[in-house]
Amino acid sequence: MYKNKVVVITGGSGGIGAELVNAYAELQATVVCLDIVGGDHNRCHYFLTDLGKKEEVVAAFATIKAQFGAVHVLINNGAISTFNKPVETLTAEEFANVINVNLVGAFTCASEFIAANEGQDYGRIVNISSTRWHQNEAGWEAYGASKGGLVSLTNSLVVSLSKTPITVNVVSPGWIQSADYEALRDIDHQQHPSGRVGKPQDIVNACQFLTHPDNDFVNGANILVDGGMTKKMIYQD
Repeated sequence: MYKNKVVVITGGSGGIGAELVNAYAELQATVVCLDIVGGDHNRCHYFLTDLGKKEEVVAAFATIKAQFGAVHVLINNGAISTFNKPVETLTAEEFANVINVNLVGAFTCASEFIAANEGQDYGRIVNISSTRWHQNEAGWEAYGASKGGLVSLTNSLVVSLSKTPITVNVVSPGWIQSADYEALRDIDHQQHPSGRVGKPQDIVNACQFLTHPDNDFVNGANILVDGGMTKKMIYQD
């Protein structure tokens, strides 16, 4: 299905990104990973790239296009995902840094992807957002804003790219446990309507559905992969 297709995955060195790399490699795609950190890159072509620096993203895509000829799938997964700080002490510079990597970086990748996909009859962009784009905890203002912006960016790109074969969709993960899954407590699983905490494979499944060549009518969707948690009303006793 993905043989002779080039799939670019940002943040592919660990967690969900690494699972995405492995999954698309299994389907015989040519997988390219853009990340600022190292990892096991035996199954992909790795480019050390800071998503917050436009010149590095542009250089990476130029090399990818020169080496492979075109790009067919972009999964914007890379992000600063662990930063949280009380809003009373959060600085504008810290806020801007998260936005620059998570949102501006995704836009730069999308822009370069559009150019690299020109002339193709198949193209897919999947933006990895978060359920924090519309519900959150204290201290996550920067991250939540960046992920909300990613959803809005998707909505605009869908319309702007209507004359191209490129579809643009969002996957919004909830609690996805990438390591030490066996260490989770029963209450961690039981609070989810689906009865368990999510795994990276759950995000892989959603991405592969959205990037399937036959799914050109799924466009502008935001698929929540959260075990139903965003539908659960919680009152404190």
